[in-house]
Amino acid sequence: MQIVHEDQGRTGVFAYGEGDDRAELTYAPAGIQNSLIFDHTYVPERLRGQGIAEKLVDHAVAFARSEGKTVVPACSYVRALFDRHPERYGDIRTEEEKPVGRI
Repeated sequence: MQIVHEDQGRTGVFAYGEGDDRAELTYAPAGIQNSLIFDHTYVPERLRGQGIAEKLVDHAVAFARSEGKTVVPACSYVRALFDRHPERYGDIRTEEEKPVGRI
């Protein structure tokens, strides 16, 4: 399986496939220092059930680790995967703090 990283400046995409058969995980800088927010994962219906989304996450996590970053799992799939496997992702997971407003 060939997963490519498309660096788009401040944001990026990890992708598998092309055209209508393109699966991807997108990320951007998070609101906290040295963190990336994994904000969207998509796998076309005909490619689902093959473990592609998890492989995208693993490639993106390896990238974040190599860059010395932590990850905010904003995407529901990424959050669920991190929750199911804290032994694999606990060291890299972080959460953005919610801004405190005035009362």
